[in-house]
Amino acid sequence: MRRLKLTIATTDYDHFRDFRTGAVQAEGIDHTWLTLGHHEVFARFTLNREWDVSELSFAKFMTQITREDSDIVGLPIICSRLFRFSSFYVNKKSGIKTVQDLKGKRVGSPEWAHSAAVYMRGWMHNEAGVKLPDVHWVQAGANAPGRVEKVELNLPPGVEITRVADKSLSEMLASGEIDCAIIARPPTCFLEGHPDVERLYPDYLGMEEEYYQRTKVWPIMHIIAVQKHIIDENPWVARNLVNAFEESKRRSVERLLDPAVSRYPLAWLPTYGRKMRDMFGGDLFPFGIEANRPTFEQMLLYTYQQGIAHKHVKPEDLFPKGVMIKIVV
Repeated sequence: MRRLKLTIATTDYDHFRDFRTGAVQAEGIDHTWLTLGHHEVFARFTLNREWDVSELSFAKFMTQITREDSDIVGLPIICSRLFRFSSFYVNKKSGIKTVQDLKGKRVGSPEWAHSAAVYMRGWMHNEAGVKLPDVHWVQAGANAPGRVEKVELNLPPGVEITRVADKSLSEMLASGEIDCAIIARPPTCFLEGHPDVERLYPDYLGMEEEYYQRTKVWPIMHIIAVQKHIIDENPWVARNLVNAFEESKRRSVERLLDPAVSRYPLAWLPTYGRKMRDMFGGDLFPFGIEANRPTFEQMLLYTYQQGIAHKHVKPEDLFPKGVMIKIVV
């Protein structure tokens, strides 16, 4: 059988390593794998569809998958997932002690369709009593000026965004021009120890553990997208890719939990990994629809509320029909 040739682009993940290097094969597929920074992968796939299979920001994916006649489809494969209560950075002089103090304040994020900010804005709006119109929103590059929105938006009533092209969020946070920034990566001013900049929630780890125990939501930042014509022309491709990604992840977790050798240069990592495995119900990093249903449903709601998704859809609407069908022998 002639093998289908696909191009795949992601950043460098250990849980994709064995698939990328060929130690794990997707049945019937030969791949050319491009390992690039995730911002470059997002931009080039979003604007030009430069490869067949791509890592993609979950928020940007939601805009594109909910367009009429969308030309992409998802796979329930998670590239990156992180809790984000650590992502609130505030200027001490603004007097912000709780998230409720952000009402009437200027709060920045690198893009509106920025997955980390989507989760935290959604939490503010739905759980913390700070509605989207209560905040003056600002968009600018995190640590350098010039970042722009990559997808179209349909902002909800009462929500306005000020776009700042000539300054970064880090600069504006340090100077007090904004009161808070919600950023996935710590801003330069914080890393350099600016005396006026601190985390709103320095005890974020305990908050995040409690949040997961209560909601079973483990925020997904990036997932895998596939050009739709690939699946239309070759319906078998979706599950074969999922199988390869799953096996690659299984091997990665096996390495991480191995207590016999130092596979990664970090003390007690296998011990911590076993603790996390137990906390997450036996799967350290679950793929698939059902294992992630609360997280998918939350993101679909939040992106719709925030004018990023064009319609409110169900998790099954994101993926090829039957891609996760159970096979029992």
